[in-house]
Amino acid sequence: MNLVRVERADGVARVILCRAGMHNALVPELLDDLLAELAQLHGDAACRAVLLAADGPAFSIGGDMRRFQRERRDLQGYSAGLVGRLNQAILALIDLPQPVVAAVHGVVTGGSIGLVLAADLVYLAPQVVFKAHYATAGFSPDGGWTALVGRVAGIHRAAAALLLNRSVRAEEAVAWGLANEVVAADRLQPTADAAARRMADYPAATMRAAKRLLWGGRAQLAADLESERLHFLELIAQPAAMEGVDAFLCDFRDYPDDRQADSNH
Repeated sequence: MNLVRVERADGVARVILCRAGMHNALVPELLDDLLAELAQLHGDAACRAVLLAADGPAFSIGGDMRRFQRERRDLQGYSAGLVGRLNQAILALIDLPQPVVAAVHGVVTGGSIGLVLAADLVYLAPQVVFKAHYATAGFSPDGGWTALVGRVAGIHRAAAALLLNRSVRAEEAVAWGLANEVVAADRLQPTADAAARRMADYPAATMRAAKRLLWGGRAQLAADLESERLHFLELIAQPAAMEGVDAFLCDFRDYPDDRQADSNH
């Protein structure tokens, strides 16, 4: 069962997270599928632009807290693989020669923000909410909350989101520089598709050069993401980490649970 699917048309590859029953919560299997698809697109001359989107009620609710709970016997080992894959996926999106458009709906929590911010253009539905949730889970930030959010929005805004667990809603996210535009929900996909098709019509060499220059700080970003991973592993090795997972799931009783889907992997 593939957790990421790709639809191709008119030179555009639509890469869609499809773990909808779990609100696209991040697990190693999903990230492996995403990395495999991005690797294929990297060398695909027929693909001239990429659109990143998601099925279900949310773009992604970040790391799967129920999976963290199930992996309690080796939480650090599981986390090393998960955050490592997430960092690879963020960098793989940046390294694509094709421009990337993200069409984002619902909530974006935890490390999934990195998949959004690695896109070159970002369009949001009006109901989008970005939220870190590390303070409620007791984890260290990952997925670019310090490496990308602080760089794009500024350290004080990133601090408010992280240290106060402050929600950042769609219009504010645009004001912070986290996205380009808020689009009516029924226009989100058409708007993102139109942007991707427009870029697909431009010279591929120009798109590639612009991306390379825009992401000129890639080496430093990779180092900052690795620093996030190491801090995440340091904190999750503490006994309080598992207590934080249990408390989080107790507080959020409506957190999705899809054990049957997970058993297929």
